[in-house]
Amino acid sequence: MPSTVRFYSILIVFGVCKALSSSGCTEKQDHFRDPPSRQRPRFRYWLPDASVDPDVVKADIKSAGSIGAGGVEFLPFYNYGGELGGPPLGVDWSTYGFGTPAYLQLFTSALEAHKEGGMAMDFSLGPNQGQGIPAHHDDEGLQWDLVTTAQELSFGGTFNYTIPGWGGGELVAAISAMVVSRRNVSYNVTAITGLSTVTYEDLILKNGSLEDVTNMVSEDGSLLLEVPEASPGGLGYELFFFYQKLSHNQNVHFSSNTTGSIWDNGSYVVDHFSARGAQKVQDFWEHYILAGNVKELLKETGNYGWEDSLEIKSNVSWTPTLPTRFMEVFGYDLRPYLPLIAFGNNNINIQNNSPGSIQCKLDTPDQGEGYVNDYRAVLAKGYQEYLATLSRWLQSLGLGLSSQPSYNMPMDMEASIPFVDAPECESLQWHDNVDGYRQFSGPANLARKKVISNELGAISGRAYSLTIPELLFAMNRAVSGGVNQFVIHGQSYTGNYPQTTWPGYTAFIYYISELYSAKRPDWDHGFHAALDYMARIQHIQQKGIPRTDVAFYNKQTVTDPNMATLYRFDDLTKQGWSYAYLSPDNLNLPQAYVEDNLLAPADARFQALVVLGSQNVTQNSLVQLKVFADAGLPVIMAGGVPAQYATQNRTAIDERLFNSSLTDFLQHKHVKQVVEGEVSQSLEYLGLKPRVGVRTNGTWYTTWREDAADGISYAYIFGDTAAASGEVVVEATGIPYFFNPWTGTREPVLNYKTEGHTTVIPLKLAGNQTKIIAFSQNPIENVKVPKFYATDLSENVIGYNVNLNGVLLHVAATPKSTLLTLSTGKTVQHESKAPDPFELKTWELVLELWEAPSNMSDATIKAVKSNTTHQLSNLVSWTEIDAAANASGVGYYHTNFTWPPGSVQDNSVSLGAYIRFPPVLNAITVYINGARLAPLDYVDPIIDITQYLISGSNDIVAVVPSTMWNYLRSILPGIRSSGRQFLQLEAIPKTENGLVGVVSVVPFEFLHIVP
Repeated sequence: MPSTVRFYSILIVFGVCKALSSSGCTEKQDHFRDPPSRQRPRFRYWLPDASVDPDVVKADIKSAGSIGAGGVEFLPFYNYGGELGGPPLGVDWSTYGFGTPAYLQLFTSALEAHKEGGMAMDFSLGPNQGQGIPAHHDDEGLQWDLVTTAQELSFGGTFNYTIPGWGGGELVAAISAMVVSRRNVSYNVTAITGLSTVTYEDLILKNGSLEDVTNMVSEDGSLLLEVPEASPGGLGYELFFFYQKLSHNQNVHFSSNTTGSIWDNGSYVVDHFSARGAQKVQDFWEHYILAGNVKELLKETGNYGWEDSLEIKSNVSWTPTLPTRFMEVFGYDLRPYLPLIAFGNNNINIQNNSPGSIQCKLDTPDQGEGYVNDYRAVLAKGYQEYLATLSRWLQSLGLGLSSQPSYNMPMDMEASIPFVDAPECESLQWHDNVDGYRQFSGPANLARKKVISNELGAISGRAYSLTIPELLFAMNRAVSGGVNQFVIHGQSYTGNYPQTTWPGYTAFIYYISELYSAKRPDWDHGFHAALDYMARIQHIQQKGIPRTDVAFYNKQTVTDPNMATLYRFDDLTKQGWSYAYLSPDNLNLPQAYVEDNLLAPADARFQALVVLGSQNVTQNSLVQLKVFADAGLPVIMAGGVPAQYATQNRTAIDERLFNSSLTDFLQHKHVKQVVEGEVSQSLEYLGLKPRVGVRTNGTWYTTWREDAADGISYAYIFGDTAAASGEVVVEATGIPYFFNPWTGTREPVLNYKTEGHTTVIPLKLAGNQTKIIAFSQNPIENVKVPKFYATDLSENVIGYNVNLNGVLLHVAATPKSTLLTLSTGKTVQHESKAPDPFELKTWELVLELWEAPSNMSDATIKAVKSNTTHQLSNLVSWTEIDAAANASGVGYYHTNFTWPPGSVQDNSVSLGAYIRFPPVLNAITVYINGARLAPLDYVDPIIDITQYLISGSNDIVAVVPSTMWNYLRSILPGIRSSGRQFLQLEAIPKTENGLVGVVSVVPFEFLHIVP
């Protein structure tokens, strides 16, 4: 702490206990105030490789625990698998690869650190994204690819050659087809590497002309084929040849001159579309990692084995068993239709600029889409087998599987989510889209997944500049969509590493946020409060059973990897309706039945099911929808009539039956047709109500959970980007309490009304602010509840305390009378004698600068610190202070004020005060007269300081950390990580730092109210 405020340090130490003891908690363990480690957020820990110091790794993990993390997700990064360059000079990844003795030592040390710190550890199932393991290159449990070659033929011609591609893999099929249209197509797309041009040949094939000629190919690869004469409408023929082969794609690659062990090859991606790939992962772990006391440590402190979103590349997603599985599922041979799947069936996200060289469609109304959909369905079944195999193995070890399932690949994500123990999404590809999160959480909740995880905080171009409020905004939006666990992206290794300067090893070479460690000024100055906030919300959102008002039917042949909004109207959100999406595959779960007019009555208790006109309905799901409607579930068809989902496993009779059944279904008494945007009106017409309705001039998102064991239900309300006021209308009775996620305190709601079985509570929310309201059937232990409540309350009542005799209201100054009406019928009118609020204008800023050491090669140094002092009449960003324009570090703001204020006219009045700060740019910790205050809500930082006030001069110290970006930005040319320079040297803007705005003291008068 800087010398000018060192005087307060002793008082601060004693003040901590005073501040925290005011929470009202007893010795009985309070899991809301202090959630257990498995309900706390974790950091993804970027392990450079197994050459690093185990003691530093242990210290890093314990450091994370010391500020409130529940542990780490242990990820051996290997410079993004070598994608951002190989190992630095002096490091041999053959010696320090995943699963080597050196790695086993580090893995054991990490587990021991978690055990010693009472934490829980997630771990990657393989290096980098966890999608493969070191192996021999010819192992058949590795990833397979399907490669296509083609040959154009003229009518009446002869093909008598060795087929194209022969020798490049095992021939799966040779197919001939008549071409009725041929054209070249080009378009531009934004790929991971930037703007790219996609060029391919578009072929329309004659339906019925696709012929399997594989048996005509000789053992030496030659083929003699006579091409038919010209046919009306035809342009000629095309021969297609399909070869399956091991892809040899690696999730770790580097240059090696030896091949003496599997680690010399790096690490290979495993087969993700059969159990064989999962078995390969299991075998590797059993042989190389589950040695010594590792199994025991995993049982004690392990949590989830983890795999990232699928970043595997191929020409066509494939496994050798796919044709056999396809025949078992659909009853016809896939091979003649392989030309139809040769385009756009690899990684649709990271390979969006290379979908294939030839796209083939049929000259039919659906252009052959049914064949493609059938292929994708079978691909998903193989992937689900892979997930289930991993899950069973991990469960046998007392662990679980966490995976980011399916998306990026040509499959329906929602169908595979139930196969993961703790399914995980991510803020990066979801873009903080609440509707997108609802697409993920619906299947997970229906499948009774207690934990729905999120990889939080990865943003391109924001390394060392992402602020805590930005991180929490992403979190709050994800919670609004049903997420209840967060793994923060990510924590850095803090030791020395070859060819790496201060501030140390930096994953993604400074391009992707974030790099958390004690080298961030906020690590010890505000991050703990944020992690506690996250933990308390996770704790509440993992209690009981989530209830959701409305289900949306959602069948996708392939899920959009950017999770675009499906229901584009805000009528439901405006009224507080919660909703989630379900694939028809999810409706096969045993929980998906209707009872008491509710879908999934033991789980979400959906009050209605919505089918958008833009959807495609399968034959089986139409039957299910009718069963649901017959049982009394309202089904709303919004925006038109859906089409039939394309599958080739149908006949003309099936199509007529579907159309007839759909027509009949639309006449069902429990089926309503409305235009999109009027779903909420239809629900209201049906007499239905949201569990947590809202009436507000802004945008509020809500969730609802019921914990029958404790007799408590929980409403979560999130105010989106702007401040708003209004009220929540909750379909619940019981005693309402505010649970404060920033402080861990609980207090009864004072101002509300009851209307039958409904409770109406007025609220004001800042942008990015949350409220948790609990409804308890019985009084909560150690929380005082008055014998009355207020049904009407003036706005100048800014707080209250409950005592044995009633309530002490905090009444601020107002020109109007303070009015309140009690539930007893009693009314109170009072003229406040509180002084007016006053601004704290004169501040001294001691700026503790965090800068690089003189020896830039020593990355173990947190920072070289020095102080500068600034006298401020206005609180402005450091970027507006000439001497601090490029500064990073910690600001210690000091001022004082006299209490009571000179404007007090009646000394007999009992007064108190709040202090209000402007919205926090990154983090803040406040001390008054040496006592540390409870954590402030960073978006609405106001707190009662009455108990700390003394007569006379009162000292205020606000400790405000910055990001590190502004300083690092000024020295970028000299920074290296693994020998590599910052990826993006152009001028990424500075961050605004410091305490910016107006700080005021708000006096109030105590007004004692008794029944």
